Amino acid sequence: MNTEFFIAKRLNSRKETSKRFPGTIMGIAVFGIALGLAVMLVAISIVTGFKEEISNKVIGFGSHIQILNYDSNVSYETSPIEANPDFLPRIKSTNGVEHIQVFALKAGIVKTQNDIQGLVLKGVGQDYDWDFFDRSMLEGNSFRLKMDSVSNSIVISSFLAKRLKLKTGDSFQMWFIQETPRFRKFTISGIYETSLQEFDKTFAMVDIRHIQRLSGWEENQVSGLEMMVTDFDEIDRISYEVGEIVSTAFFGDGSRLKVLNIVEKYPQIFDWLNLQDVNVMVIIILMLIVAGINMISGLLIIILDRTNMIGILKALGTSNKSIRKIFLYQASYLILKGLLWGNLLGISLCMLQKHFSIIRLDPTSYYLTTVPININLFNIFLLNAGTVAVILTFLILPSMLISRISPAEAIRFK
Repeated sequence: MNTEFFIAKRLNSRKETSKRFPGTIMGIAVFGIALGLAVMLVAISIVTGFKEEISNKVIGFGSHIQILNYDSNVSYETSPIEANPDFLPRIKSTNGVEHIQVFALKAGIVKTQNDIQGLVLKGVGQDYDWDFFDRSMLEGNSFRLKMDSVSNSIVISSFLAKRLKLKTGDSFQMWFIQETPRFRKFTISGIYETSLQEFDKTFAMVDIRHIQRLSGWEENQVSGLEMMVTDFDEIDRISYEVGEIVSTAFFGDGSRLKVLNIVEKYPQIFDWLNLQDVNVMVIIILMLIVAGINMISGLLIIILDRTNMIGILKALGTSNKSIRKIFLYQASYLILKGLLWGNLLGISLCMLQKHFSIIRLDPTSYYLTTVPININLFNIFLLNAGTVAVILTFLILPSMLISRISPAEAIRFK
């Protein structure tokens, strides 16, 4: 039998702790650990959820990676590229590439009876993945394209719908300023909302064939190719591999292609999201320090209260190492108890917010209507393991106080 564990277990028994003042101190230490862990769990769940939600919305508009013409044009209307280049099969076979689709962009002006608004049309083909916009749809539906006819349907944001006083089923004209001004009439099939106002006020979705005809392109010409990847963390590797493939492609007019991932395209958004990691680290460090100091105070009080017992054990020949193990076992029990209550409290708060959206946000400032929650089991495991490791490390120093206790003095200690 593990003697140290047996003694520690007896010291932690309800009967033993209820009749002594240190029992209250132990309760405070447990509460401190539980509260600290709960705060850390909620903080990391909110920040990872926030990053995931914003990233998914930005990616929904621009995919993970784009292949574009390598020109110096910084407007939405770039020089076209081939929709089916020779190297496309090699890109599709690249590890991590999930889906490839074509797109085309064209800027214009929406004119209704009383309002006017600038807008960028994003033309999509039959291969377009509508999953993101279907999940963001407030009214109506996204349109589906047919091979034999051009669709006049358009999907716009709720921001534009409110500004232009439009609803699903309404039609409007859109003018395009070019060498020969042209216009198209579109009918609203769906209205979406992502709360990313920078994108909502800019983009609308239409049949790509409108963009091709307005720009004077052939059927096989598009603004670029969009790629979705299976793992966002692999985006740099996949971008590099795709870049290696397309870097050897040159067209008849001497132009070539470039590869641009979503982080490079919108660095200000992703840099801002990465700054949130600093906030989480500060919270975690502060909570661990508070919990550690709590446990150090509790352990010192427990050791001082058990001075008489320590003296008797030393008189019986028990080594300092064994006695230290007794109190570290006792502290471990308190830590695990605190972790149990901390996990229950933290996860419960996260689940309440996730399913009932109790805390709301201003979408103009945070791009979200509610506080997002991402409950990740791996993060929970790391927080629990890290908390145990850090607090036990903190407790090694105060446990060394035992070696300074004299058996003769300790037995007489009252």
